[in-house]
Amino acid sequence: MHVIPPSTVQLAAGGVLAAAAALISWRLRWLSGGGAWAAFGLGLIVFGLGGISWAIALLAFFITSSALSILFRKRKVHAEEAYEKTSRRDAGQVLANGLVAGFFVILHVFFPDSWLPWTGFTAALAAANADTWATELGVLGKRAPILITTGKSVPAGTSGAISLPGTLAAALGSLLIGVSAWFAWPTDSIPSGAWWILLITVCGLLGSLFDSWLGARFQAVYYCSTCQKETEKAVRHTCGAETSYLRGLRWLDNDWVNLFCTSIAPLLALLVKYLIKI
Repeated sequence: MHVIPPSTVQLAAGGVLAAAAALISWRLRWLSGGGAWAAFGLGLIVFGLGGISWAIALLAFFITSSALSILFRKRKVHAEEAYEKTSRRDAGQVLANGLVAGFFVILHVFFPDSWLPWTGFTAALAAANADTWATELGVLGKRAPILITTGKSVPAGTSGAISLPGTLAAALGSLLIGVSAWFAWPTDSIPSGAWWILLITVCGLLGSLFDSWLGARFQAVYYCSTCQKETEKAVRHTCGAETSYLRGLRWLDNDWVNLFCTSIAPLLALLVKYLIKI
């Protein structure tokens, strides 16, 4: 094992950058207070231990996904009634989307010459970005989405719902991370751009589709008798009325689904890269 610890200057610079990003995001109401602290911790790991290349990939995800969450907020009001949380991310959302990526940054410290950490890190962010873009842009489609497990039309915002606009958005979100990560490649041995970008894009997209399948098949769903609508909200619906458990695994909320989403994509990317030697 060839461990290369980060310099004090890099850690200090990473801490300043992470604090600035968290503070700005909190002031812009992209993050809650808890979300800002979680983002600071994740940013310190990525910026301080990884460096500029890793920071570029993370910022490409965070800035675009947060901007999309805010950009079309008024057009997504009805769909957001079904969501467990709002577009202002809390600590659970930040960790669900970034914890796996942070793990690969730490792994890089212990295996700085290995291709595994960068591949896993990039694929995890690609899946998170794909899922976020699909969620934020998919609900804007004119046609009702379909449930990934049955193909039947369901209301926008339903757990496990997919649509053509949402799937295309997921592919573009994943592609953005693949392209950003390839241009920011942290070593001199850069692989074929086309193959690398294709690998990350496809694995990120598959991760988001796995997220939809898991949401449709196992995520906890509740019911508001006042609005007569299904929702992910476990305690109270948007209207203020209490919700009742309907189906799914009680412990499997949206944060857990997102965590599994960002875990499956790196596993797929690492397996393919190992088998094909891209």
